[in-house]
Amino acid sequence: MNDAPKITGDWLTNPVTQAVCAMLNDAGYQAHFVGGCVRNALLGAVVSDMDISTDARPDRVVELARAAGLKAIPTGIDHGTITVVSGQIPHEITTYRKDVETDGRRAVVAFADTMEEDAHRRDFTMNALYCDASGQVVDPLGQGLADLAARHLRFIDDPDMRIREDYLRSLRFFRFHAWYGDQDAGPDPEALAAIAANLAGIETLSKERVGAELVKLLAAPEPQQAVATMRQSGVLAMVLGGADDRALAPLVHLEQQAGIAPDGLRRLAALGGERDGHGVARGLRLSNAQGKQLALYRDHIGTTEGSGALGYHHGAALAKDILLLRAAMLEMPMTHGSFAAAERGATATFPVKAADLMDRFQGKALGDALRRLERHWIDAEFRPSRSQLLAEI
Repeated sequence: MNDAPKITGDWLTNPVTQAVCAMLNDAGYQAHFVGGCVRNALLGAVVSDMDISTDARPDRVVELARAAGLKAIPTGIDHGTITVVSGQIPHEITTYRKDVETDGRRAVVAFADTMEEDAHRRDFTMNALYCDASGQVVDPLGQGLADLAARHLRFIDDPDMRIREDYLRSLRFFRFHAWYGDQDAGPDPEALAAIAANLAGIETLSKERVGAELVKLLAAPEPQQAVATMRQSGVLAMVLGGADDRALAPLVHLEQQAGIAPDGLRRLAALGGERDGHGVARGLRLSNAQGKQLALYRDHIGTTEGSGALGYHHGAALAKDILLLRAAMLEMPMTHGSFAAAERGATATFPVKAADLMDRFQGKALGDALRRLERHWIDAEFRPSRSQLLAEI
């Protein structure tokens, strides 16, 4: 480990974060960043979550934080986690742990004294990397750095045991492979064999956890290989019955051509499934807003409503989503002009008001006349002026 790299970055050298580390180190305890922040820093990716592991017990962390004038929140004290807020930045500090008992969904843990014990209970080797306040990386298992460099996502120790500890790890495997794995080399065969042997465990997971993992996976820049492997291993059918991933690769290609950022919900719509729209949202326990958006995709993918009309009724972003989904799923042609028309529609304002027609129409007839004029105006690509529309009435 003497040749292990050192991490640098504003997130690490930030004085408010260094103060949290000093709070522990000055009292004689270890403080090591762990997991995603270390992995992402080594990959040159964005670091967001600040996870710190320590040999200090939770109650001692609370004492030290308060003595240092920092806010301590017992967010997961039963599992050894205290959130310490320094400079408005939350730092999750978790005592070294080891699993005592697991049931595939939650674990009974005991506190551990060493980083090595803590590392062995984690999921993947590339997530079991630590670094101290100076940025010095520690690889207690001796595998994480090599696997990260090779973009080889691998379970720690026995894949079957890791999955049986928490069946969500089967889905997390595909998500992490989509984000961090070598797409040319393909997923780890031992991991896939263990996932296939534990498919039934996926049924025990809460739909909320499954839905969140699936949307995060689909938000990866290029998730198509991971999703195809999910289908081949039987996992996709378990989480989204009837899903068809054939449109996913064309959708990703079209997004890249159009310069449209990845979106997990748009891509979820491309998978279809025996549940669609609100049904998918209920089956995966997505939010009401996500359910409405999926239903909107479902209701408009197969229609002939024009680009301008889509933009006018739903806004440019959703209109572009629908156009992309039509092109990927139905092979409907899409041009740069389609997006431009959607943007024009999104900014267009119907120039006729009810008051303009009240001298000629009342009640239902007034509403019908307004709708007819609006349809004509949309079909004419928003060009007719108020006077032209009123002349047509």
